[in-house]
Amino acid sequence: MASVCTSGVDTGFVALGTTKVAVLGVIQGITELLPISSTAHMRIVPALLGWPDPGSAFSAAMQLAALFAVVTYFWSDLRDLACGSLRAVRTGDYGAHAPRTVLGIILGTLPIVIAGVVLKDKLNACGSAFRDLWVIGAASLVMGMLLAVAELISRHTRSFEQIKLGDAIIVGLAQVGALIPGVSRSGSTLTAAMFLGLKREDAARFSFLLGLPAIFAAGVKELLVLHQAGLDAQGWIVLGVGLLTASLSAFVAIWTLMKVMERLSAWPFVFYRIAMGTFLLVAVATGLMS
Repeated sequence: MASVCTSGVDTGFVALGTTKVAVLGVIQGITELLPISSTAHMRIVPALLGWPDPGSAFSAAMQLAALFAVVTYFWSDLRDLACGSLRAVRTGDYGAHAPRTVLGIILGTLPIVIAGVVLKDKLNACGSAFRDLWVIGAASLVMGMLLAVAELISRHTRSFEQIKLGDAIIVGLAQVGALIPGVSRSGSTLTAAMFLGLKREDAARFSFLLGLPAIFAAGVKELLVLHQAGLDAQGWIVLGVGLLTASLSAFVAIWTLMKVMERLSAWPFVFYRIAMGTFLLVAVATGLMS
């Protein structure tokens, strides 16, 4: 599906208009925080409906909606980490849980920042090969299988308080995979955290907290890119509608994920991802989608 370029930046979302973008905003808000890849759904849903591809810039900017939901849901955790870190500065006790976790989040964010800078021209380019449906299908299938393996072999015994710097770096490296549509930021980090033996709900909790800096940086950076590309007033209005609807639906998504991980397991997401990946690969191979 053809993309729309503004100074070399993929801005297909502008052609969709506010109503269609509002619909995609709801889908984006839900899928951004579930381990099923929001970027994949921003490519798949328009293709199925015959709409233009909203573009990678839209998907990246929409992450700011998820940021609001995560900060609100985990406010007490963020407050405790901030207060504990300030206390460590005063007392010199940097071995405590809070400063150790904050340092881990910082170190775990570096890999995706570096990778994002290196690949920035390829990720947001018009007609980027990263957004090909076969890439999304393959990534979804592989990640679904990895999540299944994590469910099967993980002991699910370690708590959030037992996370070490090495764990944060490993999960941070896994987060780099989120640059590929279909992988999912929450999916890759959740899977890595489960492989490290964390309890399901604590794995999800750490996944969200570790992702905050990357979500913020990617969203703000994309807004700057769109500004520099000369996005017009209509484009900003359309983007704003998407951000609003995505923010509201993101609350539903984060609540759903935490409840599923606390009471059930990651198997519903495993089955969904494998089914989605298989469907996409078959659809591309048969010419049903392209």
